[in-house]
Amino acid sequence: MTFKFERFETWKLAIGFADRVLILAEGFPQRYQFSLGEQLRRAALSVPTNLAEGSGRDNPRERAYLYVVAKGSLYEVISLLVVAGRRELISRDTYRALYHEADELAAMISGAIKTTRNQG
Repeated sequence: MTFKFERFETWKLAIGFADRVLILAEGFPQRYQFSLGEQLRRAALSVPTNLAEGSGRDNPRERAYLYVVAKGSLYEVISLLVVAGRRELISRDTYRALYHEADELAAMISGAIKTTRNQG
């Protein structure tokens, strides 16, 4: 048996993205662990978590809302990565790679939102 979200390609990509962000945040210096690191981890985890929760909702309006929350969390991750970059906690190449991945993920989430709204 598998849950519906486990077949959701957008969720699969979001899980990989969250893993990479968590690994990155774990490498921050101690003075950033409880501020920037924790916020980054929470935002990154929120993306696949809200996609999973949304996929379990029968009401298209509720499902779309949770997908919108996931997309907002993704934007939060990018904002936090900008801050991390300004503090030289991540390289430009790392930022660019995560930004590209987030951009692809945002497009997929936007598609899921549109599809879901058309069902309602």
